[in-house]
Amino acid sequence: MVFSPVGALIGEPHNAVLAQATCLAYLAASLALLQWTRGAKASLPEQALIGAGVDVVVATLAVHALPTAGPGVALMLLVNLGAASLFLPLRLGLFTACFAALALLAEYVWSQVHESGAQRPLAEILMFTVSFFAMVTLTHLLGRRLRESQALAERRGQEAENLAGINELIIRRMRTGVLMVDDGRRVRMANEAALRLFGDASDSLEGRTLAELSPELGARLERWLQGGALDDTPLLHGPEQLEIQPRFARLLTEGDTVLVFLDDASLVARRAESLTLSAMGRFSASLAHEIRNPLAAISYSVQLLEESPDLPESDRRLVQIIHQQCQRTNGIVESVLGLARRERAVTEQFDLVAFVRRFVDEFQQLVPTENGALRSAGRERPLQGMFDRRHLHQVLTVLVQNAINYGRMPGESARVTIAVAEREGRPAIEVNDRGPGIPEAVVPQLGRPFFTTSEHGTGLGLYIARELCRANGASLDYVAVPGGGACFRILFSGRNPLLS
Repeated sequence: MVFSPVGALIGEPHNAVLAQATCLAYLAASLALLQWTRGAKASLPEQALIGAGVDVVVATLAVHALPTAGPGVALMLLVNLGAASLFLPLRLGLFTACFAALALLAEYVWSQVHESGAQRPLAEILMFTVSFFAMVTLTHLLGRRLRESQALAERRGQEAENLAGINELIIRRMRTGVLMVDDGRRVRMANEAALRLFGDASDSLEGRTLAELSPELGARLERWLQGGALDDTPLLHGPEQLEIQPRFARLLTEGDTVLVFLDDASLVARRAESLTLSAMGRFSASLAHEIRNPLAAISYSVQLLEESPDLPESDRRLVQIIHQQCQRTNGIVESVLGLARRERAVTEQFDLVAFVRRFVDEFQQLVPTENGALRSAGRERPLQGMFDRRHLHQVLTVLVQNAINYGRMPGESARVTIAVAEREGRPAIEVNDRGPGIPEAVVPQLGRPFFTTSEHGTGLGLYIARELCRANGASLDYVAVPGGGACFRILFSGRNPLLS
């Protein structure tokens, strides 16, 4: 600008050659510093310190070459020193301010001594000196506050990110299913519990509509959004007919994004059942003494009555039946107590075919023929199985009694068959009836304690039978019969070759 047509506004240069040389040298130094900052591994404070030093030298030469532009050059130097002090420690920033003040003072002294024609007031130099120190101090404090604010923001951001990760982990691992549904009723987020409720945990629910996952759940959400009323009845979902208790909450007060909480009501029910069974186990332990005393008295009296010579032969068989039933009742009490105490079953290997035949003979003597017919079927050859004899007798009694009570068509007597077979290479006993069968909606509930479809049932028979099978390493399962009726299969553990 000095050598352009507008240079007259700035004034004539005192030393044109020096002004041109300073401009060219400053340009070359700027390019060299730019190249150096790109390729060198110097720190930012080092770059700022060297750049400020170059600015001071160039500004001093420019003030000497252009005395009329001196105040403007000093002001530009003031800005450069303030910018450099943002990245420098305070003592280095004060050093650059001192260096700039000494350089301007040296130029003033040189001009006064060697070039008496230059007229510049000393107050101007002093004013810029104070300005240099003030600017450096203020910008350093500002830079420190900015760096502290940035560090605090980074820490807060890291803490917020950690909290977000913890919250996401908590939501993912919650036993309550959580779905985030947008205004289009599409799932945007689902935790692991929700994935287990609606399918394989490896599948993704994101992008699928809520009505696609569960039409009833989607309809309940629409009704809740329209009227705000929440249906408290459990929702049956999936082939296992899981009981799900849905709850809804808006993510934002004014938004349409909804959080859907899915509580597994069946899990709560199982916990309640576990507490009930635990209480029942403690109760049965205290009641065992009261039950055993009458049983012992009846059994002892029957034994004395059986030894009486005056007892008719026709009544002697009835006395034997009473004695057998006392022993069986005592065995049932022992089994329930053992189940409550989780005692180990005393398993032994025996012939299942012979055991079933004896069981059928004994049961036929106790149950009138008009109530139902029981017969054995299946293979004739012996088949060895591992089980506790008392437990197996109790399990078969429960299954056969249920088949006689519920496995009959209206107006007909029950026809029950116990068959010994080999399934999947393992011994098995199957109890079949020719009744109406079990509805599909009831099948998932079979074996749950206190679940019964009868007004007079306790809902503990199948549960105790299944637990006794588990205690013996076997399984008790319901098998659907295509031609009608019901089949309960006891699948024993594999054969022990050491006992064969």
